[in-house]
Amino acid sequence: MKLSICTDVFGKIPFTEMLDKVKAYGIDAVEMTAGGWGGCCFIPSAEELINDDAKRAAFQAELDKRGMEISALNCSGNPLIDTPMGHAHSKTMRDTFVLAGKLGVKTVVTMSGLPAGAPGDKTPNWFVSTVSWPEYDGFNYMVEGVKYQWEVAAAWWKETCKIAKENGVERIAIEEFPGALVHNVRTFNKLCEVVGEDSDVLGLNLDPSHLMLQGAEPIAAARALGDKIFYIHGKDARIERYNSDVDGLLENLPVDASAERTWNYVAVGCGRDLQWWKEFFSVCKMMGYDGYVSLEMEDLTMSVEAGLQTSIDALKATISQ
Repeated sequence: MKLSICTDVFGKIPFTEMLDKVKAYGIDAVEMTAGGWGGCCFIPSAEELINDDAKRAAFQAELDKRGMEISALNCSGNPLIDTPMGHAHSKTMRDTFVLAGKLGVKTVVTMSGLPAGAPGDKTPNWFVSTVSWPEYDGFNYMVEGVKYQWEVAAAWWKETCKIAKENGVERIAIEEFPGALVHNVRTFNKLCEVVGEDSDVLGLNLDPSHLMLQGAEPIAAARALGDKIFYIHGKDARIERYNSDVDGLLENLPVDASAERTWNYVAVGCGRDLQWWKEFFSVCKMMGYDGYVSLEMEDLTMSVEAGLQTSIDALKATISQ
């Protein structure tokens, strides 16, 4: 396994300055946002790089002269909601597959998206309560809502998988994100089921932090996924027991309310210890994964610099080489 870094953490600095910072940390690969919710600080427009050969060549040249490569392009967003945002995310995700093809990038990290709960709705609806009830006059709105969402997802992802393959993308790594239709192993398997024959291009971006905060065990998830681990985010989470013992793990406080939240994203090693991380990477390697581990640093309890160095030290000490 090799270490990469999600570059949004560096904010709005020049592209070349970002690359030099990454090299200074001893890292030779970057995961950059090309659309969706990310900052898109270093790829301002996937469409721009697609259509301008000279700009794309200059972009690639800066990587080449530093001996760096792109571990993945990231276009996480919500393409499944019928709003201007959803339409924009749908376009930019598909543009990212085209750009990946032109850059020779084989892995694109993204999210499944989340539809509304019924035709005509404009707000995504994350159904995470049992759908067995309530029912009124023979109608169960949650059962119908979940059925509708998977119909929307099936249609969009069937077409999108074909676009990815046409452009030489070999791995669409779906991040199991809370608040997305695919948020765990079961829902990832469901997406593969509804997509059908082109689902071979679908795998999981195994982000352990997202499973931790749902109460799942990422090591067990890795075993269940087997060869469907397409990418890994090096990202930790900590269950804040004093708060979670009172209020449980469901959390909607803003991320900067760290002291009040029931869980927080933290630097690697500040949630699970290094022994756990060694086992996690060992199991992923045992399942056949030997690709990039991309550090995604979102710890608001310390400075960006401290969070990066803490996480890099922990990952270098634990990833399976």
